[in-house]
Amino acid sequence: MSDPTGRSDGESERTRPDGGHPDAAAAVGALDADTDSEVSDPERRETVEPTEAGTADGTRDALRHVFVVAVTEYRLAVRSRWALALTGLFVVFGGVMMTFSGSAVGPAGAERVVASLTSLAAYLVPLAALALGYDAIVGREDEGWLAVVFSLPVRRSEVVAGTYLGRGAVLTGATLLGFAFSGALIAREFGVGALSGFLGFLGGAVAVGAAFLSVATLLSTVAREKTHALGASLLVWVWFVLAHDLLALGVVAAVELPDAALSALVLSNPVSAFRVLVLSGLGTTAGGGFTAVLAGSGLSTLSLSLALVAWCVAPLLVAARLVRRRRL
Repeated sequence: MSDPTGRSDGESERTRPDGGHPDAAAAVGALDADTDSEVSDPERRETVEPTEAGTADGTRDALRHVFVVAVTEYRLAVRSRWALALTGLFVVFGGVMMTFSGSAVGPAGAERVVASLTSLAAYLVPLAALALGYDAIVGREDEGWLAVVFSLPVRRSEVVAGTYLGRGAVLTGATLLGFAFSGALIAREFGVGALSGFLGFLGGAVAVGAAFLSVATLLSTVAREKTHALGASLLVWVWFVLAHDLLALGVVAAVELPDAALSALVLSNPVSAFRVLVLSGLGTTAGGGFTAVLAGSGLSTLSLSLALVAWCVAPLLVAARLVRRRRL
């Protein structure tokens, strides 16, 4: 029987609220059933709102909503081969970097290898995070199912948090598994004792990836089209990975800045904070650039770690606030 609207099956699937994804349909169904159960009690029907106060039940419901969205995003990313692609990317580039980082034996050789991996990750991990997250919100809006989720008595901030956590799980897993191959090569070449510096690098790589994924989620929340989000993500990558350090190095060379200003320049860039965190832990200035100049500065591991945490949390909080004003 023909469709009275004149649309083919393929066209109907593309305009479905769930975007044609079984996992997205399951998430919409789970959230719908969840919210239906919340309002089924006549005594609660008048009090349940999308912006419910943070009571014990409200907190539990919010966490459940975030979990459902996060699991959906994770499954969609795995199904679309994002997890496999990112893992393979880190394995290949990490292996290549290991091949061309020299063959010196001993702790100094291991430090140079980890410093080289740090330089690689400073370019590669932010780019991968931005590519993974630029369509987090605007992409789901184009598919159509975001409008249905937002129409349910579910707070939009919960959708943003779940989307970030789901994609963050994919990026974290890919980073750990991908660079674990390089860690295995380091252990074989330099011994297990050389893994302490590598583990610091691995934690920093996960943190800087989470920071840029948070920034990408914010850009996706602000942008009205995927192309705009993609363009903004590329500009963000160019600024933080390339332009910031060059400009900062020029300023340092031209003007004698106080230590507080130098520290602010580092902490204002998650890539710089990542580089300084790893290089200062290695006790080396390998890698060059503005961050190598500050690798032996007074910036503590705690301050650098807190800066990366702030870069993960602050853009996400702004995105959660701005998404309330988004018109679908």
